[in-house]
Amino acid sequence: MESNVQMTIDKNKVVAFSYVLTDESSNELERSTSEDPMVYLHGHRNMMAGVEEALAGKQEGDALNVTLPPERAYGLVKENATQRVPIKHLLTKHKKYKPGMAVKVNTQQGAQDVVIKKVGRFNVDVDTNHPLAGKTVTFEINILKVREATPGEISHGHTHGIDGANHHH
Repeated sequence: MESNVQMTIDKNKVVAFSYVLTDESSNELERSTSEDPMVYLHGHRNMMAGVEEALAGKQEGDALNVTLPPERAYGLVKENATQRVPIKHLLTKHKKYKPGMAVKVNTQQGAQDVVIKKVGRFNVDVDTNHPLAGKTVTFEINILKVREATPGEISHGHTHGIDGANHHH
């Protein structure tokens, strides 16, 4: 009988997991399935620190719940975090934008989750707080796969997908 050695999650392991994200009232906020899992390279700050810490030492097939306060999850709500953004910079395309809508905006730091506060003709005023800022959240996690990272993934500091083959240019 072949022994299937379980890999433990530690630095330079690629981890794939599915999750359900809920708030303090157990409302589902987000879900990732086993067909479309979250994949990250452990130990390279590509994952929320509290989640990464909870996954350390776990193995494929493990299930866990991680509850994080706002300061360890999406941050505390910052006052006066309104910014005016040209509509063309919004990555989430809608025919009609409305206040309260969560969208992604393109920034120098990459895509950022924001909430629309006011819609103008060419610009929107957005709250730059993450839509989940100020919330205590719980991740229900199922670890689907753990593997060694490739040398390329380690040198780039991020994963190239669950099988390591999704190269970028």
